[in-house]
Amino acid sequence: MVEILKLNEISNTVSEILTPNKYTITTEAKDPKAIILRSFSMHDYDMPTSVVAVARAGAGVNNIPIEAMTQKGVCVFNTPGANANAVKELVLFALLVSSRKIYEGINWTQNLEKDGAVAKQVEKGKKAFVGQEIFGKTLGIVGLGAIGKLVANAVLALGMKVIAYDPFVTSTDLAIDLTDDINQVYAKSDYITLHVPATPQTKNSINKDTIALMKDGVRIINLARGELVNNNDIKQAIANNKVAKYVTDLPSDDILGVDGIITIPHLGASTAEAEDNCAVMAANQLKDYLENGNIVNSVNFPKLQVERIGKTRVCVVSNDVKDIATKVSRSLKGIVGISGATRGDICYVIADLSNAPDKADIEALKAEALSVRVV
Repeated sequence: MVEILKLNEISNTVSEILTPNKYTITTEAKDPKAIILRSFSMHDYDMPTSVVAVARAGAGVNNIPIEAMTQKGVCVFNTPGANANAVKELVLFALLVSSRKIYEGINWTQNLEKDGAVAKQVEKGKKAFVGQEIFGKTLGIVGLGAIGKLVANAVLALGMKVIAYDPFVTSTDLAIDLTDDINQVYAKSDYITLHVPATPQTKNSINKDTIALMKDGVRIINLARGELVNNNDIKQAIANNKVAKYVTDLPSDDILGVDGIITIPHLGASTAEAEDNCAVMAANQLKDYLENGNIVNSVNFPKLQVERIGKTRVCVVSNDVKDIATKVSRSLKGIVGISGATRGDICYVIADLSNAPDKADIEALKAEALSVRVV
């Protein structure tokens, strides 16, 4: 039985892929072959040396030390797009709650006096919660990946206009204004929603200088990463009425209880459907890697999917991008097919053999590589 260690509770749908007759999914394992997790932080985690793959049931991998994993020859997977619809729906809620003072109105009604005249109190007090409609307004989308595209389609159907920026997208079939100048998004949008990862380039991208480019009364939605927004600058902009509302599902000490900032628990992917989708995708990727050596949706290794031929397969991970494929070809006997791919400083080679490889040949390859597996 192959042990899969789970560091968080994972949807039971994984057992439909990693079947009990071949895999054991457990919270305790001495020699697990792989790890599956959600938000558990692995930065200080003492990982068993038996692990060859880690699968994150979600898109973000900030909780995983990617470079350390790479140098150990451990393939790290994520599940991009699996929770996109759940996040899209929360963005739609954020658009409405930033516009209509729904949140404030709900809180107000909870404190009404139960004196038999609630209806009169509501009629008298509701004018304090007048908001605006999203119809006809412009939504700026920063990041036009799986989530950004779903958001664009949804708000177009609601009568909004869309301007979007993504340095990796040069064309789209969507009826939107796709710009290569992010400042145009800031300048033209009534609402702005962020859908990019946290990197040195995107950290604090919403700051006093970029806010100054925006329309007065802009509403900003951040369901991506807290680091994208400078909290001190957003608070100052709200105090000055430059920003009407900031909605985020990434609360922190310095923005809790601030008027004009609506904080939600990190619920973007917290639906039963999203958790199932992420678990299934993660499990399928682990299964194909463990059984066939195929890689898709890895954040640190190159994509490589090859149909099996021959009787056995040898999979090699190396930082010798230039020569490892040649070394594999020379080291193994009976090769009937060989493929390779690179990503940065990592090369991944799959070699199909007509028979089982010699143990001595495998040991010799291990001295040349980060990881060598026979599958």
